[in-house]
Amino acid sequence: MNDDQPILPAYGRGCVTELIPTLLEPPADLGPDAVVGPEVVDASSIVVLVLDGLGWNQLVERAALAPTLSSMVGGPVTTVAPSTTATALTSISTGTAPGRHGVVGYRIDVEGEVLNALRWTTPRGDARQRIIPGEFQPEPAFLGQRPLVVTMAGFEGTGFTMAHLADVRHRGWHTLPGLSVNIRQAVAAGEPFVYAYYDGIDKTAHVHGFAEHYDAELVACDRMVADLMMALPRGTAIVVTADHGIVDCLGHGIDPGPEVARHVERQSGEARFRWLHAEPGHHRDLLATADERLGDVAWVRSVDQVVDEGWFGREVTDAARARLGDVAVVAKGPHYFLDPADSPRIELVGRHGSLTSDEMLVPMLTFAS
Repeated sequence: MNDDQPILPAYGRGCVTELIPTLLEPPADLGPDAVVGPEVVDASSIVVLVLDGLGWNQLVERAALAPTLSSMVGGPVTTVAPSTTATALTSISTGTAPGRHGVVGYRIDVEGEVLNALRWTTPRGDARQRIIPGEFQPEPAFLGQRPLVVTMAGFEGTGFTMAHLADVRHRGWHTLPGLSVNIRQAVAAGEPFVYAYYDGIDKTAHVHGFAEHYDAELVACDRMVADLMMALPRGTAIVVTADHGIVDCLGHGIDPGPEVARHVERQSGEARFRWLHAEPGHHRDLLATADERLGDVAWVRSVDQVVDEGWFGREVTDAARARLGDVAVVAKGPHYFLDPADSPRIELVGRHGSLTSDEMLVPMLTFAS
């Protein structure tokens, strides 16, 4: 990971946001730069499998452990900013950039209160009745269609699921083999489009980093895809993609320091993509001090720069803009930034959220029988 400049999302030019619109409402001419080819779009059944946390760089480095994935057609595309699950999964399901759907991070500022988007909680507890998921994120999932979604049992009814998978038909899995069985049964029953999600690689990288546990997860996922290729009927296409990659950050936490903290009212965002919210009247001082203190280890940008440079897409709604901070501190190397409001503080090994190639590049791989 030696990125001098941030890898910005390639919205409209090779980004995960393009996948669902291409599959469900394909243009008359896909063109050479389409994220999937006509052999996928024209298939009688399409299975989209999102492997949470599988970055392109990590897959290439372990190609020998994943011969099936490595043999599939395709290559890298970018995820969105920040490179985090809540934001990217919403962009995948809705086909829109974060500036439009408004799920702009993992911890999102909502009128001074920080929402944990995955748990849909604030420091006051369950926020589903106060921050209505369908109002917070109004973009329809899957272009308003109601496909079958195969995801972890227990996710149905959660705030984040209601925000990014509203009105779909759910089928829950409890184990990795159960995920595969559910996909096979759905296609056999005539489902023309199945969306499946598995989070084992992400969880493993958070806890164990890139050691033996990670390799075992990758091998298991590769075998599952191989089994699906063999078991699904002729005419079925499989698309494998991801929401983000991972960086090993163990032991690299950075306290922004009192010089920065004196200008900060609160923080939101990710450990590797912090939004600093300025004390009233401290905006310029916060930007200058954060850049001086953290500029060697982070890309430090004002909110205006982030919006103008298109990090969140061409369109940033008023609602989405209101959820951003004043200064973004985005890790360049294997660092993350401490926020005293994060509780409990867990020392994760693998992290994500920033705009490095290890986090931003994800696979877009296809197989058509």
